[in-house]
Amino acid sequence: MKMLAVPATVVALWAVNAQATTNDDIAKRLEPVGKVCIQGQECKGMEVTASVGGGGGMSADDIIAKHCSACHSTGLLGAPKIGDTAAWKERADHQGGLDGILAKAITGINAMPPKGTCMTCSDEDLKGAIEKMSGLK
Repeated sequence: MKMLAVPATVVALWAVNAQATTNDDIAKRLEPVGKVCIQGQECKGMEVTASVGGGGGMSADDIIAKHCSACHSTGLLGAPKIGDTAAWKERADHQGGLDGILAKAITGINAMPPKGTCMTCSDEDLKGAIEKMSGLK
């Protein structure tokens, strides 16, 4: 009887250990892959935070290359082309000047999403990119 108790105990300990490992593995797989933080509120556990404004440290050229050129280099869906000052001027005349264009860029217009997908860009960053693309000041 003693000989059967030892293997039974070993099997029982192995089963408990295997179950714990399985539960730990499952818990690890179910952990969230990300976290949503709201600007102005504390976001615990986040080592990296997005900078407010500054376009994440990008210049107007970087912003244009990363967020604007896909549509504005070809005029896709009626977007004014980079360097076509006449088209940009016409748009500015209908939208209240450069500030009107900026307001539409911030909120989005037609197929263009808000801020042209550059959510880290400040209004000044966007204005600089618009000035660079349009030739308007």
